Amino acid sequence: MRPQSLFPLFADLTTLKGVGPRLAALMEKVAGPRVKDLIFTAPTGLVDRTHRVSISDAGDAGNQVLVSIEAEVEAHIPRPTMKQPYKVRMRDETGWLHLVFFNAKSDYLRRMLPEGSTRLVSGKAERFASEIQMVHPDLIADPKEVEDKDLLQPVYPLTAGLSINVMRKAMAEALSTLPDLPEWIDLPLKAREDWPGWREALLELHAPQSNLDLEPGARVRKRLAFDELFAHQLALKLARRDRKARKGRPLSGDGARVAQVLEHAPFTPTGAQMRAFEACKTDMDSAQRMMRLVHGDVGSGKTFVAALCAAHAAEAGVQTALMAPTEIVARQHAKVMSDLLAPAGITVVALTGRDKGKARKELEAQIASGEAQVVCGTHALFQDSVEFADLGLVVIDEQHRFGVSDRRKLTMKGRAPDVLAMSATPIPRTLTLAAFGDLDVSRLDEKPAGRIPPDTRVVSGERLYEIVEGLKRALAKGERAYWVCPLVEDSDTSDLAAAEARHHMLSEMLPNARIGLVHGRMPARDKQKAAEDFRAGEIDVLVATTVIEVGVDAPDATIMVIEHAERFGLAQLHQLRGRVGRGDKPSTCLLLYHGHLGETARARLEIMRNSDDGFVIAEEDWRLRGSGDPLGLKQSGLPDYRIADLAAHADLLELASDAAQYETAREDVFAGERGEALRTLLYLFERDEGVRLMRSG
Repeated sequence: MRPQSLFPLFADLTTLKGVGPRLAALMEKVAGPRVKDLIFTAPTGLVDRTHRVSISDAGDAGNQVLVSIEAEVEAHIPRPTMKQPYKVRMRDETGWLHLVFFNAKSDYLRRMLPEGSTRLVSGKAERFASEIQMVHPDLIADPKEVEDKDLLQPVYPLTAGLSINVMRKAMAEALSTLPDLPEWIDLPLKAREDWPGWREALLELHAPQSNLDLEPGARVRKRLAFDELFAHQLALKLARRDRKARKGRPLSGDGARVAQVLEHAPFTPTGAQMRAFEACKTDMDSAQRMMRLVHGDVGSGKTFVAALCAAHAAEAGVQTALMAPTEIVARQHAKVMSDLLAPAGITVVALTGRDKGKARKELEAQIASGEAQVVCGTHALFQDSVEFADLGLVVIDEQHRFGVSDRRKLTMKGRAPDVLAMSATPIPRTLTLAAFGDLDVSRLDEKPAGRIPPDTRVVSGERLYEIVEGLKRALAKGERAYWVCPLVEDSDTSDLAAAEARHHMLSEMLPNARIGLVHGRMPARDKQKAAEDFRAGEIDVLVATTVIEVGVDAPDATIMVIEHAERFGLAQLHQLRGRVGRGDKPSTCLLLYHGHLGETARARLEIMRNSDDGFVIAEEDWRLRGSGDPLGLKQSGLPDYRIADLAAHADLLELASDAAQYETAREDVFAGERGEALRTLLYLFERDEGVRLMRSG
């Protein structure tokens, strides 16, 4: 149950004075349905009317500058015709100013601007012929009733039908409900950082005094950003503490099957692979459940680490389930895992949505009996009809592509199985901490020896036919290529290259070549066949969309052409390029761009041209994209922050992580006023799992 002090913040917007159902529905579009959602909607700009000038100076200020002028209302000048504007003449000791109004009611203007009165008007002034004019002033007020704070007004996100004045009034009402909450930040830390209290910080957030107060580095924004980050990190650390306190089961073996896999491996494992496996083995041998993330560059050998873990699980007499995001990837994993584990006598099967009828029942029987020791599949793995004899290890490939509920459904098939998550995208430390703070992390930062990085070139799309001619010469030498397009078919609304049209063009221009096609709209069986034919060397050029980003693997392909490369993110470009350069032959990646390159797009392509290090590229991707959704990590648990900006507040994330670690390391974390303050924090930011764990603690 939430603390009573939070009730006003969780109330519906209609509880605010002046906010009915219609306005609440509009505000919900830009903020959310509750009072606290509105309060956490930070200003995006500032209207500064503090620049007071005389009338003569206003004419020289330029019409893009907002000015405030105090002057006497001299006369109203009704419009001579309906097509002409209504004017009000004002004067000060330096000259005359004409206020100009279109379609305004004269009686309203006379009430607002009575002749002989002094008024403060604010807007953009400009010279028009011999006059200084201000068209439709933003502010008309009695200067005796205006305070300096009234001349600084925050700007908020809006939607059709919602005015800025209505938004400001509603925000003022919402802020009036702010309770005094117990302080959850450690007092020495708060004092060291010179941060205000939570309530004071929110009031200051909505009363910026300059544009500097809108920056991520502003004092109150840092305080509120820390609150968000601290709440999330505290929930993650509580989950980690809870996991470590729960009994798993030791999965120990004699090492014989692991030794056989290593002995017959087609390459010498890297030091990073062996370190990752040893960490996994230590986790699996312990009485606690393994929850580990292995991430690394394209081709760094995550699947081999998973194979060693599966061999260790088989030694312990339990099964392994490997869940992949697509059928192509699942069946490819089954092929690779089977090749690696066969010397150890371990049976590997694939189970996907396309398995039906008698064949599916036979597969399910093998899984239920334990005959199938390793099962590679998609969402089909956690269907009700699939039962494991004894599932002890769950491996989740590209784990950020699965929701939390998907992972839970699969782990429920076993008895507290160990979990190994894999990501083929190197993840910057900031994101690892933010999204995977409840996991132990192993980083594969070495590639197998002998690999030659692809020669990456940035080429204008105007040279398309030259590229095709070069491709013809390469094919004559026995090379094979990928050709990636952003779309499936031509569109009337887009000029991006389409895979079907490019497949047709290449088939005509390369009549002696075998041209294949694969895209997401094709039936799963057809996609699988195209992938297998390309891998087997029966296709020379595979034209594809980004469905090949993870999964379609032909180790001897040496050419990658990516059309409209300027439209792709760095992580995706690096993933695509990683399809080539996997063997010991020289390879080439051509990044084709079309039209004018913007600054960011040019920077991305230059990074790709100059670096083959996935960790460097991931950090640059993070730097260029900021706190959007770099690397596609939304589903992994990366929260939508309202104030915090992970790119700008990386140092605060480190601080929040350390603070959360300190709190959860104390046995009495749940006790007394301190525990109540932390519980309030978790409720406020809706870290429900953290609240549950605090209660259970």
